[in-house]
Amino acid sequence: MVTLTPAQVWRELERQIFAVLGMVTPQNEARTAGVVYVVHQRKLYISSLKSAWKVRHIARNPHVSMTVPIAKRIPFLPWIPIPAATITFAGEAKIWEPMELPDAVVRPLFRGMTITPETSPPFAVIEVTPKGDFVTYGVGVPLLTMRDPEKARGRVAVG
Repeated sequence: MVTLTPAQVWRELERQIFAVLGMVTPQNEARTAGVVYVVHQRKLYISSLKSAWKVRHIARNPHVSMTVPIAKRIPFLPWIPIPAATITFAGEAKIWEPMELPDAVVRPLFRGMTITPETSPPFAVIEVTPKGDFVTYGVGVPLLTMRDPEKARGRVAVG
């Protein structure tokens, strides 16, 4: 098992922008959605329309999971398929109005859109606070090491 620090995992999360968000419907059915996120003060923020089912599901059940895929490539041989490395964790989600959050979250999250009281009504922001451990695969290891699951796996407290 690879030895990682929470700081290493957070640094990798800050480098990425895409994740798969897992949630549960009111009927206790699992659902996932691809999302774009930003990291601010060890929390992940996701923009969405208020009418989106992910916002409705999370409002009823704030327990979520996230998996962040990290693309791997062989230099000069980018056509060879390599499985992505991953960071997975459970978390607690909260729904915010964009105007309730600091500009340091809203500006990068909405990537240039001007968010004002007039333009923000259709939008919500999902804040995810990771809990427990980060479970990783292929993070902080060379590509060839990823072939050995025991050496490529990692687990570290969220910190």
